[in-house]
Amino acid sequence: MAVNLKGRSLLTLMDFTPEEIRYLLDLAHDLKAKKRAGSTNYLLKGKNIVLLFEKTSTRTRCAFEVAALDEGAHVTFLDAGSSQMGKKESLEDTAKVLGRFFDGIEYRGYKQEAVEALAKYSGVPVWNGLTDVDHPTQILADLLTIEEHISKPLKKVKVVFAGDIRNNMCYAWMYGCAKMGMHFVAFGPEELSSQLDKDAINKVYEVASYTGAKIEISNSPECVKNADVIYTDIWASMGEEEQIPERVKLLTPYKVTMELLKTTGNDDVIFMHCLPSFHDFETKMAREQKQLNYDIREVTDEVFRSRHSVVFDEAENRLHTIKAVIVATIA
Repeated sequence: MAVNLKGRSLLTLMDFTPEEIRYLLDLAHDLKAKKRAGSTNYLLKGKNIVLLFEKTSTRTRCAFEVAALDEGAHVTFLDAGSSQMGKKESLEDTAKVLGRFFDGIEYRGYKQEAVEALAKYSGVPVWNGLTDVDHPTQILADLLTIEEHISKPLKKVKVVFAGDIRNNMCYAWMYGCAKMGMHFVAFGPEELSSQLDKDAINKVYEVASYTGAKIEISNSPECVKNADVIYTDIWASMGEEEQIPERVKLLTPYKVTMELLKTTGNDDVIFMHCLPSFHDFETKMAREQKQLNYDIREVTDEVFRSRHSVVFDEAENRLHTIKAVIVATIA
């Protein structure tokens, strides 16, 4: 069946069929190969997109800008200090204005309701660059990376997310794995599993029932056995410093170490991370917390720099998958 995503928004992978996600991944593979060959068709020539950033970013901003420019589009960047959105102008009014100027809108911020409102009122495709509960463009990059490094179909791949299983990346992974029929394990403290959004989990199980996916939640290290991918994310972000003592105590048993990788029994297991990562003490925040006797590293430097780590291939693939999303929806 032919797939046509023109005019569609990417708010969450839960809105897409497995076939549509497969189409985006195939398109990303193709666009990546063309970029490496120095070939482009300028598929976005004459298009204009705007990037709305309430949260700072390195990979998401760079990926959207380079992806658009590669294909001939023009990019406008607006951060929290350079627009009136939510201050002197409502989100609805902002969306209606931007929809008159731009062919597509990217939003990176806090509430999922904000990106949904932009899609509702703008009249143009809107792309979710991250919210508090989802990160769909990251999952597309992660799936592309898995296909490049693991020589078996996604339906046979087991992904274990270790650590703070309440965060947006864990939910995003559940959605992606459910849709693509994969085996996913949320590996974290029992007290966090009880705080998971029950409605979201029920929807994931419902999708898994027809795709053949297996979705599990566990606090036992035994759950990593036969994993193909070990994934983690930081335990605390800037502005959450007051939560660090509690987070470190709660999540240190779920730190990704070489011992944990060995527990998988898979010598070819890969380590993935959406970045940025606290894997050493070369950042201001990690050094400051170390002086307070808190080790906030969610992964050891040994793992991060090991042959198992594909984090920089993964980071590059943000570009190619985001380019696929833009091309598929507005070209």
